[in-house]
Amino acid sequence: MGYYVAVEPDVKIYVEDVNPTSNKVIFFIHGWPANHHLFEYQFNVFPALGYRCIGIDLRGFGQSDKPYNGYNYDRLADDVRAVVDALKLQSFTLAGHSVGGAISIRYMARHNGYGVAKLVLLAAAAPSFTQRPNYPYGLPKDEVTKLIQAARNDRPKMLRDLGEMFFFQNVTEPFTDWFFQLGLQAAGYSTAALLESLRDESLFTDLSKIKAPTLIFQGKHDQIVLPQLAMALKESIQGSKLIWLEYSGHGLFWEQRDKINEEMSKFIG
Repeated sequence: MGYYVAVEPDVKIYVEDVNPTSNKVIFFIHGWPANHHLFEYQFNVFPALGYRCIGIDLRGFGQSDKPYNGYNYDRLADDVRAVVDALKLQSFTLAGHSVGGAISIRYMARHNGYGVAKLVLLAAAAPSFTQRPNYPYGLPKDEVTKLIQAARNDRPKMLRDLGEMFFFQNVTEPFTDWFFQLGLQAAGYSTAALLESLRDESLFTDLSKIKAPTLIFQGKHDQIVLPQLAMALKESIQGSKLIWLEYSGHGLFWEQRDKINEEMSKFIG
C-alpha cells in the first residue's frame, strides 16, 4: 500500500509499504535520479520470503512533494528519520543505493543509527562521490558540474545518456524507457540540487560512527560510483563485508538481482 508521511509542515514523502504486517523490515532508499521503483526486483522477492518492504521517494522525486529546498544530506537523513518515527520502525535493515547509500550513512551518523539493526550499501556514493585533495577516487568535480548543467538545459537527453552508462549488461529498449521515465518523474530543480550535494558533500567523518553490521555490494564495471569507493568504505566501516559483482555496473540491483537478493536474505537472516 502507498501513503504519505509529513516530514516538514509543508513537505510530504511518499511511502510504498508492502507486507506491512511482518516485523522483518527492509527500508530501501533509492539513488539519483530515480525513485522507489528502482527496487522493483527486490519488492518482487522479499515479501514472499516474509519481509516487509518499505520504499520511499526522496523529496523532489517520484510521488513525493517537490519543494525547492532541502536536498542536502542532513535534511534528507532527517526525512528518513521522520518516516522511521511515523511508522514506529525498530530493528530494521536500512538499504541504500548510490546517493541513497550516502543518505543512509548520514542517517547512521546523524541519528546514531536509530532503529537500524543492519545496513546494506549498494554502490553507495560515499565517502565522496567526487575527487578531492588526498582522495583521488570518484569522478572529477567538473564532470559532475557538466552533468548538473545538462540536467538544467536538456534533462531528457541527460537522462538518456545516463541510462547508457548505468548498466553493464544489455538492457532491452522497453527497460531503457522504464528507467528513463523514473528520472522524468522528478522535478528538474531537485534533479540538479541532489546532484550538487553528490558533488559537494562528503561522509569521511560519518563512517566511524557506523556500529551496525554492514554489507557492501559493488559492481566491478560501475562507471558512476567507481569501485575504489567500495574499497574505501570497506576499510572505514568496522567489520563490514564487501561483495563484488562481476557482471554489474551501477544498476546492480537489477543486473545481478538474484545474487543480491540471496546475499541480502542471508545477511539479514
